[in-house]
Amino acid sequence: MTSTHQRPPVPEVVARPGRWLALGVLVLAVLLVAVDATVLGLATPYISEDLEPSGTQLLWIGDVYSFVIAGLLVSMGSLGDRIGRKKLLLTGAVAFGAVSVLNAYATTPELMILARALLGVAGATLMPSTLALIRNIFHDPRERSLAVGIWGAMASAGAAVGPVVGGFLLEHFWWGSVFLINLPVMAVLVVIGAKLIPESKNPVPGPWDLPSVGLSLVGMIGVVYAVKEAAAHGVGWEVAGSAVIGVAALAGFVRRQLTLDSPLLDMRLFRNRGFSAAVLADLLTILGLSGLVFFLSQFLQLVQDRRPFEAGLAELPAAVGAVAAGLVAGAVARRFSVRAVVAAGLAAIGLSLAVLTGLSSQTGYPLLGAVLLVVGVGAGFSFTVTADVILSSVPKEQAGSASAVSETAYELGAALGIALLGSIVTGVYAGFTAPPGTPAAVADAAHDSLGGAVEASTALPPGQAHELLTSAQGAFVDGLQVAAGLGAAVLLATSVAAWFLLRGQRLEN
Repeated sequence: MTSTHQRPPVPEVVARPGRWLALGVLVLAVLLVAVDATVLGLATPYISEDLEPSGTQLLWIGDVYSFVIAGLLVSMGSLGDRIGRKKLLLTGAVAFGAVSVLNAYATTPELMILARALLGVAGATLMPSTLALIRNIFHDPRERSLAVGIWGAMASAGAAVGPVVGGFLLEHFWWGSVFLINLPVMAVLVVIGAKLIPESKNPVPGPWDLPSVGLSLVGMIGVVYAVKEAAAHGVGWEVAGSAVIGVAALAGFVRRQLTLDSPLLDMRLFRNRGFSAAVLADLLTILGLSGLVFFLSQFLQLVQDRRPFEAGLAELPAAVGAVAAGLVAGAVARRFSVRAVVAAGLAAIGLSLAVLTGLSSQTGYPLLGAVLLVVGVGAGFSFTVTADVILSSVPKEQAGSASAVSETAYELGAALGIALLGSIVTGVYAGFTAPPGTPAAVADAAHDSLGGAVEASTALPPGQAHELLTSAQGAFVDGLQVAAGLGAAVLLATSVAAWFLLRGQRLEN
């Protein structure tokens, strides 16, 4: 007798209509942030000439954005889980556009630093929201891998669009125009996103714990500030105090999360080896890359005397490589393994940076272009796969927090990279010897930054100006060589660590 009892059918995952159009809107937010980050490097020589910041102020202009984002990402990701990721994304996009205007019209270094910090507050709402929404829109693992690849590819495209568009604007308008390009992107995102993006949030989120927000912000900024100042000026009472306050705040944050019923960040996520390894790999990779990347545009313009638009085009191979690799990274990781793809990608970046230890003012573009292409391919593979690992390791309800951890690692790595490697470049540069007879005021301005040296040299006779610039450019390249060597060591060590820590990790099928 045949039994009539049947196993209940497995519910099918219903694909959301319009999900790919929604993804198209989400990547506009990614473009918004990526373009802003890359155009700053091109605009730095013009900002230096117009606002005349000191070397320290110039570093703050470059890294305060990342400091603030790193301090607020976890809080904002958790806030999106609670109030709605779509709501947070659209609100942040409006704020990002408004503060971009303040950046464009800054008239002093202090106002520029403040504007960049406020832009960081707005930017902290965007990136975790986009990744979390992808996690909730795309339920099929293979579709989600492709969506994450497109997300990463568009971030890389933004890195390409930023220098090219920024270079065009800098050749035809003033430097503030590079921030105003955020406005049309923001407008499209808000208008279309309000219709296409579905809302998602944790159905039982619990309260948003303000003391945890404060501890996270103070802890991140305190620690990163201490690292930055120690690298630039050595360890003193101010640095030690900042480090103690930062570490104490972060310890208090972790302890508080372990006692709350609804923590801002569920610390149990880090028990997942794949999640923790992916986060660590992202942090160390960006740390090794960012300090060098921050100064690359200055090298192309102020050492090799390229026009801004030409410098932007020169950096294009990195973005092309990252876009191509990001789109196929998920399929390659399933064909081989997660650890093979991530470790190989990181090793490729590390070896490329090692090549740059032989950089000189006369280095031809074919070598530079090839190095940038390999860096882009390596980054496209590693970042796309680690983002997929992070998203697939957590429940949908915690997608915002997990995405925020991923982005925090990215931004913290960027801040630390600029602080450490950037300070090394600045420190080596400041040691060059001005030609005999150079006025003290001109020498002081030249030692602040390479942009300052270019501007100050205009007050000297042609022969003396050439000698000053040659000496300054040589010191700048020496600093880049040291930073490239340290970056290569960090990337190669991270590659080895990823090979062991990601053992057995697989993407969902």
